[in-house]
Amino acid sequence: MPGNSSAAPGSTARKAFSFTHNQSLLLVFCCTLFGGVAQYLFKISTTHAAFTFENGSVNWLAIVANYPLWIGLACYGIFTLLITLALRDGELSVLYPVISLTYIWVVFLSVLVLHEPLTPWKLAGVALICLGVAFLGSGGKKPAQ
Repeated sequence: MPGNSSAAPGSTARKAFSFTHNQSLLLVFCCTLFGGVAQYLFKISTTHAAFTFENGSVNWLAIVANYPLWIGLACYGIFTLLITLALRDGELSVLYPVISLTYIWVVFLSVLVLHEPLTPWKLAGVALICLGVAFLGSGGKKPAQ
């Protein structure tokens, strides 16, 4: 039957690949890197003339030529693909909070590349995010020994 993924007994159909708990965590961690880079690229894209108006209309050529915008969107596409793969085999309540690490990468990129100030409040926020992710991550199912 088309679309039926169950194999008949004795068939040589391969079992679908599944990720371990640690592999799912690694995929989500990679997602955070792509998400942080995407947000940085979106910030950079605003310095290009993409969102300016000429004679009351949008400058579409500037949007098409705005490579940081398109690379940022591609990063979000990769983010979406990786998170979908990770969530297939992982616990949503453990993996999804890890995505908040994206905010940490954004803070670091903002300070290191955009030369924004690193305030005590930002440091406290980064520490709280790390603590929250650690607490939530430790509350999941224990992987099989």
